[in-house]
Amino acid sequence: MADKGKRSTRIVGIARHGRLKRSNPYTTVLRWMAMVMAVAVVSTASMAAIAVSSFSQKVDDNAIDISVGQTNAPAPQLGSYKNGFSILITGVDNDAAQGAAYGERDATLNDVNILVHVSADHRNAVVVSIPRDLIVPHPECTDAETGETYSAMSASPINEAMARGGLPCVVKTVSELTGLDIPYAGLITFSGVVQMSDAVGGVPICLSAAINDPEAGLNLPEGPNTVSGENALAFLRSRKGVGDRSDLARISSQQMYMASLIRTVKSNGTLTNIPTLINLANAAATNIRLSTNLADINTMVSMALALKDINLDRLLFVQYPGTTSDPDFPNKVVPIQDVADELFAKLAADEPFVLPSITPETPADEPAPEDTAAPAPEPPSEPAAPAPAATVQAVDGLAGQTAQDESCAQALTE
Repeated sequence: MADKGKRSTRIVGIARHGRLKRSNPYTTVLRWMAMVMAVAVVSTASMAAIAVSSFSQKVDDNAIDISVGQTNAPAPQLGSYKNGFSILITGVDNDAAQGAAYGERDATLNDVNILVHVSADHRNAVVVSIPRDLIVPHPECTDAETGETYSAMSASPINEAMARGGLPCVVKTVSELTGLDIPYAGLITFSGVVQMSDAVGGVPICLSAAINDPEAGLNLPEGPNTVSGENALAFLRSRKGVGDRSDLARISSQQMYMASLIRTVKSNGTLTNIPTLINLANAAATNIRLSTNLADINTMVSMALALKDINLDRLLFVQYPGTTSDPDFPNKVVPIQDVADELFAKLAADEPFVLPSITPETPADEPAPEDTAAPAPEPPSEPAAPAPAATVQAVDGLAGQTAQDESCAQALTE
């Protein structure tokens, strides 16, 4: 493997935030506003939230401490979140609550790993999908529940991290892989995907050809479809019905689904529909487990205020750069290290970028040129010419789409 020697493990400290206790009914409602906003941010990157206080205890009972023995820092004051942040959302296979409904596994696996990074100026967000079969180094992890310690490994699929110490181990593994600080995380089950898609009334998708994947339980016609419930989950899980049947092809479908979900939430009145928002809150409380600091009201509302104005063209969904052609790891995904290094260096520096398929250009929110047909009168003294606006560069070799891209999923054709 040509890039094995290039990979290095970077250990990054994880910043923590403390929690504030509930004080009154108004605070409880705000807590749930923040909770649903958080779910929207990490799952659909849109801002909305309101719910009833009866769900609050469920969130508290389901919270997961990912601090791994570190002391939590104080939570930010409401509305004062001034920096960038990263959140890891993990979807688990073979969760104990789902039984054998989706097949038998020897262990619970983190089969979906989605890293959301928001820039410090809150003008750009990047959602990185990490393939479940990506071969990565694993750090030493200790299971907080059993006390068992797992030794570090040099090269194994990333979806083994969950079985080596739960969500804290997944966060540690992804943090060291990317070099990014990841203070927040959440865990979602298959049932959560089903209920969240039902809560918004289904998600429109487009298929380049019909899909019939019995293993995933999916049978959809060519063209536009609206998926919800089990159909939505089957579409997200289908690998043998899309592209080249690889995990990378499935990620493309998942990103297309998430982009459509964002557009759906923004366009169909979800943000002002109280019953729909309550359904979202109920689905979130029952099926999503947040890190203890992510459930904090100040943290969530501050994040929501920071993210509410990000444009769809500034929200990128990208795949972790990888290849399935390495003979040392058949049927697995191996990092394309130089592209991955460039991607995460830009995220760490909060440097905006575009995909290679998009022509690099001046950022969309730069002022448009003045109408030259009717120039303004010259001022008495000539000011210095302003510096030209910086051009946003593409990251060559990076695959993905923006949230406003309405491309069809590439169904497998034989």
